[in-house]
Amino acid sequence: MRNVRRIFRVVLFVIAGLYLHYTLPQHDVAKVTGISDRLERLSSFQQIFYNQVDLGSAEGDMRDLRLINTVKVDTWFLGLWRGGERVMVYRNEDTGVYPPYFKFDSSDLEAEASALAGKEQWVSITHYGWRMRFLSIYPNAISIKPVSGPEYRPFPWFNLFFFAFLIVGFFFVRAMWRQFVERTVDPTMDALEDGYDMRKSRVQKWLDSWRSK
Repeated sequence: MRNVRRIFRVVLFVIAGLYLHYTLPQHDVAKVTGISDRLERLSSFQQIFYNQVDLGSAEGDMRDLRLINTVKVDTWFLGLWRGGERVMVYRNEDTGVYPPYFKFDSSDLEAEASALAGKEQWVSITHYGWRMRFLSIYPNAISIKPVSGPEYRPFPWFNLFFFAFLIVGFFFVRAMWRQFVERTVDPTMDALEDGYDMRKSRVQKWLDSWRSK
């Protein structure tokens, strides 16, 4: 039973980690090489990774994908190690209120990317999501900001504060739960055990009285 609990906790931890890695903002240093639009029919599984259609458009399995083509600095381990350059394609779609980026300006972002296309201007692209080539899944670009060059290293301030808040909140809830157990659950269990012992003692005395006869 203990092993089942451990496996269950590990599975929950992995699911939570993947969810946070997908939805939390990431920053890539890249050059915009072009933009493109593509009409694509999305499968039911693919639609999980896409948001609502742009406001004013009809919902359906056919999606007009706005894509931003780039060449980005290749990084590993949260940007601590850097390699050469590789191509990366981002999608550009509104998010609405979930994930809570409140992005409603995909047309403006497309205009910004179009103005940067083909230039040697390095930019920091804030995005979330994953690139899965075999499923045609693209990370969603949230914003584009010009930077000094490929050596620029964006610092994930939001993620740092988010995890700090998560850790503080975890210990706060844990302390509250322990106080609740200590003040409410434990006294209730002790009272139930005392009552059970008293009833058991009375029954035992009654049985002993019959045995003595």
